[in-house]
Amino acid sequence: MTNLQGQSIIIMGGTTGLGLSAARRLVDAGANVVVTSRSEENVQAALALFGARARGFAADAVDPRTAERAVELAVDSFGKLDALYHVAGGSGRSKGDGPLHEITDAGLNYTLDLNLKSIIFSNRAAVRQFLKQGGGGVILNMASVLGWSPSPKYFASHAYAAAKAGIIGFSKSIASYYAPQNIRVNVIAPALVETPMSQRAVGNEDIMSFVHTKQPLDGGRVGIPEDCDGAALFLLSSESKFITGQVLAVDGGWTVSEGQYGHTGEM
Repeated sequence: MTNLQGQSIIIMGGTTGLGLSAARRLVDAGANVVVTSRSEENVQAALALFGARARGFAADAVDPRTAERAVELAVDSFGKLDALYHVAGGSGRSKGDGPLHEITDAGLNYTLDLNLKSIIFSNRAAVRQFLKQGGGGVILNMASVLGWSPSPKYFASHAYAAAKAGIIGFSKSIASYYAPQNIRVNVIAPALVETPMSQRAVGNEDIMSFVHTKQPLDGGRVGIPEDCDGAALFLLSSESKFITGQVLAVDGGWTVSEGQYGHTGEM
């Protein structure tokens, strides 16, 4: 097992889905974690699960003070900050995201704030702490295969795709800039994973039939949060110490598969 003994890691969005699953693996590997969530109930459940190895609080990742507070909590509690894993984000469909001609101004702002600006805020706070400490640090950002591998029939959320593509460009840019300071920045890009955000798709029989062929690995299925844990553990640990500026698709074959639309093939 990868050893993260004594490492201090912030997980933005670390109390449900992908973030909670990763937090469990990181704690099992010896890390101390700070988790954030918009839900106080979810934070308390995570803290009860992880005990003395965890700290956390409820706040919105869109507020730049949330990341700053998380950094302060990590340093005060564990003496330093070693890594940041930003998972927080989500769909803007209910707020007005969708195909470009249907996107509302409110939907655009909500989706970009939640999925892109929040990452810029958390990464900024982490980098400032890494520079203050010296010795480098690790950032892992969560994007999506939709950032470069679109699926127009069922997943036409264009502001979301723009945000996820923005995460990739932003991450590569800061990886390049801060490499001399030994600050590494990488990206995980999942395809469809069963989380609270994905219930629209998971509950749709036609979409699930499509995903069976679009994500053909392991019998053709929706991903589960644990599918991303190994990649996160690797990229947050010293085992990837010579890797930066990379995007790893954890996608069950999404980006190399066509996907089939039933028997008609209609778009």
